[in-house]
Amino acid sequence: MTEPAPLPTTRTVRPAASVEPALRPTPSQTVGPYLHIGLTWPDGAYVVPEGTPSACWLRGRVIDGGGEVIPDALVETWQADPAGRFAHPDDPHGSGTAWRGFGRSDTTSGEYAIHTVRPGALPGPADIPQAPHLNVSVFARGLLRRVVTRVYFPEFEAANRVDPVLNSLPWQRRDTLIATATADGYRFDIRLQGDRETVFFDV
Repeated sequence: MTEPAPLPTTRTVRPAASVEPALRPTPSQTVGPYLHIGLTWPDGAYVVPEGTPSACWLRGRVIDGGGEVIPDALVETWQADPAGRFAHPDDPHGSGTAWRGFGRSDTTSGEYAIHTVRPGALPGPADIPQAPHLNVSVFARGLLRRVVTRVYFPEFEAANRVDPVLNSLPWQRRDTLIATATADGYRFDIRLQGDRETVFFDV
């Protein structure tokens, strides 16, 4: 007599431990040239409204390594108020101001333009104050990351002389961060490469 075939036994089959592939950073992409479409700002170039006492314009071109003006870049500025205060929790003065201090301008007209007021001095290392300045970010075609620089003002010559950031630069390059006075404010051309390239900071 033939023995019946044994019934198959059951067991839990566990999937092999999956090995997650190492995550790699997404490749950087150029940050332009469609900035005026996706990065509009309600107040645009106006850090302060028209008619603000002591308001001025900061204007300039963004220039590439070949000396050509870039017509589709974007320039952002951030600065302290005239008393040297920010609306930011890290402000050493405290957070008792509503000052925003932000402006954004494209270069479709051939240059950027920011309507603002001169900022106050800021605390610096070793109790040496930083001279009044604007922080500037530039976005443009061909850049994989924004570039960051500063704008200082020519009338604060004594403060500029002891500013710790300016003093960290070779003397022959410091003037690439100092604006030129005009009838209604200042001019500051930003040179991304080439002769008299603007100093940029690794932040």
